[in-house]
Amino acid sequence: MQPDAIAAIVDQWKRERPDLDASPMLVIGRLFRLTQALDQQLRPPFAAAGLGSGDFDLLAALRRAGEPYALSAGELSRTVLVTTGAITKRVDRLEARGLVARTVDEADSRGRLISLTSDGVALTDELIAVHLDNQRRLLAGLDGEQQAQLAGLLERLALTSKAEKD
Repeated sequence: MQPDAIAAIVDQWKRERPDLDASPMLVIGRLFRLTQALDQQLRPPFAAAGLGSGDFDLLAALRRAGEPYALSAGELSRTVLVTTGAITKRVDRLEARGLVARTVDEADSRGRLISLTSDGVALTDELIAVHLDNQRRLLAGLDGEQQAQLAGLLERLALTSKAEKD
């Protein structure tokens, strides 16, 4: 197997600054580049459906919530990890397309809920199937055991990175 661009960068740093250990780049650099490449390969079905960046995340969060497929802006913000301002912009776009609706929260008349419309449920169900097929295709280079091992390692990295950040 030929060295990738990240390995070449690490080798250059070894040559130029042998006093530094550039090996973390082998993981972080690859994760960063892989994230960008995966994003480019996963985005086309959403773009073809006329969805902007993050729109599907919002639709999927509502669909995963279960019937009645409704959450507050705050709940959506925590689920998709963006600000409530970003949620508002996404909801505005999706509401204009008839994919979500804003309603009064029956439990708190001051609150508003964002819910999927029947068109929103149908589109989300269609796209999640395409999205998962796309993900399976992208992971096809790893067997099931390798995928499970990688998932476990990434979970551990995420947990330890979060613990150090907090």
